[in-house]
Amino acid sequence: MIRYDLLKELKPILSDHLVVCNIGAPSQELHEIDDQPSNFYMLGTMGLASSIGLGLSIATEKKVVVIDGDGSVLTNMGSLATIGNNPQPNLVVLIVDNGSYGSTGDQPTYTGGRTSLAGVAEACGCDTVIECPADQTPDILRNALAADRMTVIISRCDSGNRKCPVISMNPISIRERFMAEVAR
Repeated sequence: MIRYDLLKELKPILSDHLVVCNIGAPSQELHEIDDQPSNFYMLGTMGLASSIGLGLSIATEKKVVVIDGDGSVLTNMGSLATIGNNPQPNLVVLIVDNGSYGSTGDQPTYTGGRTSLAGVAEACGCDTVIECPADQTPDILRNALAADRMTVIISRCDSGNRKCPVISMNPISIRERFMAEVAR
């Protein structure tokens, strides 16, 4: 299962929550599958989805789901330490680990080698860390959202992208639409 197929499976679960989605292909895929005002699409900010999601979870009591990627998390490993030391009960960080930098040509990341993001998240102080194959992710995400504790899910899927159109909204429009949804 590639990330696009996983996002399709997660659509009914995500649509009721605030979602911060990683840059590039993940945002384009989510936008094509289920464009919602409650989705914050990252444009041009690799490695910051989890950090923005943490800040959002501090500012609201609503459930926040971050869809991040292994490449982005590896780019900003400090985010896991910050999240682990500031756990928010309304935050779920879903790391889609396809072992590649999917938006730039599927170059391999180190998660296909010796680096375990689950081990890193645990070492950074994240108490609830679940690593699973992609097909188990919907049930695990549902359970994580029902619990009142910060959860990091590492969903292992196959490398590959679905060609989707570039998001036509500009960053300011995305931000304004999302902020209105957060305030609602």
